[in-house]
Amino acid sequence: MTEQGLHLDHVSIALKGKTLLAVDRRVAPGEVFTVMGPSGSGKSTLLAFIGGFLDPAFSASGRVFIDGADLTGLAAQDRHAGILFQDPLLFPHMSVCANLAFAIPASVKGRSARAALADTALEDVGLAGSGARDPDTLSGGEKARVALARSLLSGPRMLLLDEPFSKLDAGLRQQARQLVFDKARAMRLPVVLVTHDEADAEAAGGAILRIDDC
Repeated sequence: MTEQGLHLDHVSIALKGKTLLAVDRRVAPGEVFTVMGPSGSGKSTLLAFIGGFLDPAFSASGRVFIDGADLTGLAAQDRHAGILFQDPLLFPHMSVCANLAFAIPASVKGRSARAALADTALEDVGLAGSGARDPDTLSGGEKARVALARSLLSGPRMLLLDEPFSKLDAGLRQQARQLVFDKARAMRLPVVLVTHDEADAEAAGGAILRIDDC
């Protein structure tokens, strides 16, 4: 039986010969694995390794598996990782709907079919009817929701979260956490969250790696 979820198999990341972090962890579908540590400790670098876009200044060993398949040698676009950053990184020259349509796999043909998927995705994150809006007219919380919808539309096999709640105020942060973690559970996506916020880790509810403990 194929093992489901994400497996970080004896992953170690170093910079100039100094090991920043080492982790051997299985993350089940729908589970959140949180990595905590101060700035510069290698949290985001771990996500880059998992996602396939590690800066060549760093060296890494170990392997990454998803649902039993070894991703380690694959290009970033072939790993199908959904990624959320501190900034939502919406395309300012595109409407909200066009931002979402950009992420829909090419296998979905036809403008109407793609627009329907985008509309449904917006409804799922509480933004029904917002497809024609300019991203600049959205609040911070709305932009975060659009970024999540876009990530989920890409058909990810896992979610990588790089402090995506850190720029939201306290009330919006709690709502955004709940939405992201609920969607991950519903879609059975393994999640790796990097953060320095204890409240993020508590809300995630899964195992925690504190890099200072490595």
